[in-house]
Amino acid sequence: MASLPAADLILHNGRIWRGYTDGWAEAVAVWQGKVLATGTDADMLALKGQTTKTVDLEGRFACPGLNDNHLHLISTGLTMGWVDVTPAAAPTLQALLDRLSERAATLPKGTWIRARGYDQTKLDIGRHPTREELDRAVPGHPVLVTRACGHVSVANSMAFSLAGVSDGTEAPDGGVLGKANGRLDGFLAENAQNLVTNVIPHPTVEDLIEAIERGGRHLLSFGITSCMEAALGHVTGFDEMKAYQLAKLAGRLPVRVWLTLMGDPGVSIVEDCWRAGLVTGVGDDMMRIGGVKLFLDGSAGGRTAWMSRPYKDEPGNFGVQMLPAEEVERLVMQWHRCGYSLACHAIGDAAIDQLVTAYEKALAQLPDPDRRHRVEHCGFLAGGLNERMKAAGIYPAPQLAFIHDFGDSYISVMDEARARSCYPSATWKRMGLGASTGSDSPVCSPDPFPNIHAMITRQTWKGTVMDEAERLAPDEVLQAYTEGGAFMEKAEHVKGRLVPGQLADIAVFNHNLLEAAPDTIRDRTHCVLTILGGEVVHDGRG
Repeated sequence: MASLPAADLILHNGRIWRGYTDGWAEAVAVWQGKVLATGTDADMLALKGQTTKTVDLEGRFACPGLNDNHLHLISTGLTMGWVDVTPAAAPTLQALLDRLSERAATLPKGTWIRARGYDQTKLDIGRHPTREELDRAVPGHPVLVTRACGHVSVANSMAFSLAGVSDGTEAPDGGVLGKANGRLDGFLAENAQNLVTNVIPHPTVEDLIEAIERGGRHLLSFGITSCMEAALGHVTGFDEMKAYQLAKLAGRLPVRVWLTLMGDPGVSIVEDCWRAGLVTGVGDDMMRIGGVKLFLDGSAGGRTAWMSRPYKDEPGNFGVQMLPAEEVERLVMQWHRCGYSLACHAIGDAAIDQLVTAYEKALAQLPDPDRRHRVEHCGFLAGGLNERMKAAGIYPAPQLAFIHDFGDSYISVMDEARARSCYPSATWKRMGLGASTGSDSPVCSPDPFPNIHAMITRQTWKGTVMDEAERLAPDEVLQAYTEGGAFMEKAEHVKGRLVPGQLADIAVFNHNLLEAAPDTIRDRTHCVLTILGGEVVHDGRG
């Protein structure tokens, strides 16, 4: 140790998990934002100099900072200011309406009211709210209530009026506009939501920066130090790129981000990014350009994920196909040729098949065995899709928080065998397709502990077991949340392990994530300390 420089920071007296194959240490020394060395307390404390800071972990468990493989950081920050209608906050229709009414009472008439988080399968009524119900609860305000998944919303009459939407309006391509007896019932799915959202005032660039900062600090409180911004441009277009650049410049970017660019026709920012030279890999370890995002379908719980078999009790409903195959293949080939990786949304097996086919054709025309194109979510797979992904070097990017939050919803909308087989993590692990996980926040909370619980147990929030053969061991789960997330960004040599030379991103918890009972992890675990690049950025010890 004498040949090493004095450390800037030493964490000691801990149970430090360095990585899946790297074993344990008592202490870790940090120098210039990276891991300098790991080992015994005595060896690491020997690297203490006059200015070295030390932290006594008091026997606590530490590991590499967590990496959420797919969330919407700007939307997470923005929705933290919306009305919370998640099942925990609004388990009944009346509670949901009451929360909207309470917010309305604090705002001038005519102000937009946004809410997010309901799941109709968890509401006492077992269905979506209606336009009339929102009208009665919140007169005098335009209202848009968005389902947890983000693929379905319900609007009231004032919102439709401001948007110029009437009973005679037809649904746009790739969208569903709900009607009952020829009259609008408030239901909007997929592209039909744009009919209303297009007339809602956009956040300013400063609003976006505040959302990045607010959402990022929220992630740090959970020990999450890296994330994917899953659809940059989805809210306000290219202004979001400006907001990220300014946030970083001003020191208001709290977490490391991998920016995935919105690429859907009509709302794409990829052309502007390409002209500016913002291609996959450009940036630094704090903020890097990621892949291109296309939406190929919707959500399973909302019955809009595109399936090869119809949903339960709806023989004509196979979900929503967002783009024709020719368009998907053209866009995938275009951006593949320009050097981008792709990270496209596909949940149903029909959508996954469409996407994998497009990737296969692009890779056949322009081979790149390590491009690492991704299938975001990748929920419901038909025979042969895993094998095709393996052969082509395509990777699933699942969010196992969906098992916890939506597993019972899946069983309610499709046949049970298909529902329980969703998100087959153990199969992917055995096949060498990697393992990573995330939250898709604000679809689910970024809180990692229900996610970890679901990966270990395959249990939903109600305790339903979703195919126990797909359970992962605790160390496999933690590998997915650290090394796996790094691998999906081509950053496995930069972060995800606590070994010399890698970034000193560290999370400390009050319980040992590898040894505690799964229920303890889910219900009684919290992040004690978060370190990013050797600096303490969250301290929950007090």
